[in-house]
Amino acid sequence: MNDNMCRRLFLVRSNFPDELDKDKNYQFKDKLFESDCDNNCKTDIDKIKAGCLFWFNELFGSSSSFRNHANSNMNVVAYIWAWLSYKLNQKPQNEINTLNDFYNMYIENSEKYKTSIEHVAEYNTYIELINKNKDLLNINFKDMSNFYKAFVLLCEMYNGLDSNNSDCSKYLVKANEFAKKYDDLNENYNNTKDSPYNKVLSTLSNDFNNFKNICKNAHSSNFPTLPTYPRRLVIKNTLISIAFIFASVSILLGVSYKVNNKEFKNYYIYVNINEQPYTS
Repeated sequence: MNDNMCRRLFLVRSNFPDELDKDKNYQFKDKLFESDCDNNCKTDIDKIKAGCLFWFNELFGSSSSFRNHANSNMNVVAYIWAWLSYKLNQKPQNEINTLNDFYNMYIENSEKYKTSIEHVAEYNTYIELINKNKDLLNINFKDMSNFYKAFVLLCEMYNGLDSNNSDCSKYLVKANEFAKKYDDLNENYNNTKDSPYNKVLSTLSNDFNNFKNICKNAHSSNFPTLPTYPRRLVIKNTLISIAFIFASVSILLGVSYKVNNKEFKNYYIYVNINEQPYTS
């Protein structure tokens, strides 16, 4: 993540706001998206399609913009999907229940996503870049929408950095908000290590830690540390450890009892065998 990407986010949000209007409709200023619109963006799905394509054109549409995000292509695509999921989750669209549905209907066979990325060896088109990270499409709208909220908090911090990164104290509140959101996402984590969910979680963690590294001064040491594991997993492992200790102690006590009991029996037999009857 960098401030260039975050500037694009705020540009999108100012023209296609996160909030619905009072009638529960999208707020949409078509001027920014007109070159990406189908049917003059008359329908909700046309608006969302235009917004999604705008992201790719802005971030990957030229060799310079592509190189600017070359080291974090998966991360950038994950954030685009997070925005897309958030918008689709706001107002459910017919026949689109997953990111895969959107991909199959509006991306896979679209000529607009086959636009060549000139002078770039890694990928020839947007679709190649998307397919490289296709496992991210398996994350559901609700989870991706929550990732989007964390993404916005991160961008609010990145976007505020000045050239000298001089006053990081003003980011402490946002940093704590982000840490709380991340902790909630981490607690909902029930996937395997290499799952798509975990990849996006790691992306958020890495981008937050990168921000802390950029913002190196006395105040950055006060920034929260993100949890590595969910609390419930730590508690579970602790309980297992305690149970193991109790079991081990019980076994040792049982062995000790058996040994001592056996020694007592041997002594009793020895005494009775060697006891001489008393005669007067």
